Amino acid sequence: MNNVFLITNELSLNQLRDIIQLNKTIELSASVKYEINHCREYLNQKMANGNDAIYGINTGFGSLCNTVVAPDELNTLQENLLRSHACGAGETIDLEVIKIMLLLKIQSLAMGHSGVCIETVQRLVDFFNADILPVVYEQGSLGASGDLAPLAHLCLPLIGEGMFWVADESGENYDMESAAEVLEKYGWEPIKLESKEGLALINGTQFMSALGAYVWIKSNQILHWSHFIAANSLDAFECRTEPFHPALHQLRPYTGQISSAKLIREFLKDSQIAVEPKKQVQDPYSFRCIPQVHGASVDAFSDFHMVLSMEINSVTDNPNIFPDLDKIISGGNFHGQPLAIAFDFWAIALSELGNISERRTYQLISGTRGLPPFLTENPGLNSGFMIPQYTAASIVSQNKQLCTPASVDSIVSSNGQEDHVSMGANAATKLLKVCKNVETILAIEYMNATQALEFRRPLKSSTLIEQTLKEYRKIVPRLENDRYLHEDIENTIHFITHKNLHVDMDKLNTLNDQENGTTTK
Repeated sequence: MNNVFLITNELSLNQLRDIIQLNKTIELSASVKYEINHCREYLNQKMANGNDAIYGINTGFGSLCNTVVAPDELNTLQENLLRSHACGAGETIDLEVIKIMLLLKIQSLAMGHSGVCIETVQRLVDFFNADILPVVYEQGSLGASGDLAPLAHLCLPLIGEGMFWVADESGENYDMESAAEVLEKYGWEPIKLESKEGLALINGTQFMSALGAYVWIKSNQILHWSHFIAANSLDAFECRTEPFHPALHQLRPYTGQISSAKLIREFLKDSQIAVEPKKQVQDPYSFRCIPQVHGASVDAFSDFHMVLSMEINSVTDNPNIFPDLDKIISGGNFHGQPLAIAFDFWAIALSELGNISERRTYQLISGTRGLPPFLTENPGLNSGFMIPQYTAASIVSQNKQLCTPASVDSIVSSNGQEDHVSMGANAATKLLKVCKNVETILAIEYMNATQALEFRRPLKSSTLIEQTLKEYRKIVPRLENDRYLHEDIENTIHFITHKNLHVDMDKLNTLNDQENGTTTK
């Protein structure tokens, strides 16, 4: 299998996921190299033949845009830009996010409208392929003028400054090393930045986009597992299946709602418990309204996917260079408003998957429908699953606080020159926290649902649910008596975030719904 990905002018989110998860290396295509060189040659000619002030190329930055810099100081101008802007704070970001940042910065520069030298882009490719990752911090970007501070940290090692994460001999642990030491180890001379290059490197939305792409990868898994875990809970709570009948959802044909109902039916097919007669006429909303609630999040995910797909294939630095038009245009493609709104929206939609999950957990431990209180055979002596629900409830509450939108805020910066910013970076970092929180909430529901299913024996759930439960029990045994449950939660999170359910969504979306003789679209 070819483990090299060729960088062109188009990158899909699925390709991005494969590059990261399959640890592929990357190469610049011939067409990309031409576009980068063509743009740089045009800029060199423009600088040699003209005396005009061009923002960020021979001027200062931000509110210093009218300060012209002498030609013999342009190299220092670009290097000073990286140094002065590398002032991030807070926690360091996940290594996977840094790697995606590198990929997306390379992808944007490869479009051939940024004026960088091919050697600069190639060095970023070298960093990516060698898996030496610049240290980047969580805080510092306003999400307009691009992700200035995070990208400055990402690119500062090009000039031999800043820090790298470098893997140890095991390849599993990473230690910080100075950029100067790492460059010397690899025999790389520090890059001498030419005019415009520093600005092209730190202007852009790659911090926001990388966090968004990382959440997109995790969210695909969450969407499948949220439905699968819900199906476990439906059988565990002996719920009715009529609310998932296709005829019902044709009356309110949201795409996500129809897909969610199909997923539940698929996960419960051949379940003995599902076809058993039920005493209750209706089930609580957290079970009965799964297609409506989960489905709304599925539709929101489609919007999230659309925005990210657009962003990772865009040029987002400033100014942009158009050799064929003989123009250098200063604008605002670095502004993160499209991302900020999409991230806030997806955070809310993700949070709701956790919100309704916790409610199902609460019902499962309630001591009703033939289940013992807190799903323990000896309640009183044992607390069983009483406290994991507390944990889930506290995380749900935190998510509600994190879902306060960042995109409605703006704080003036750079002496009023940058008077409206997106706060998209804050939206992105909050979104990742919500995403990880939802994984924990779903893990707690799965712990409860699988425990409850044990009380339905000898009846069995569906083949897929029972097979998955058998695998799960190898790492998390049934709870007989109280034990240390933190490890169970952590092991369950690992299980649901790493196991592929092998759901063929394309096949599922073309299945004929035989229950009422119609085909859902």
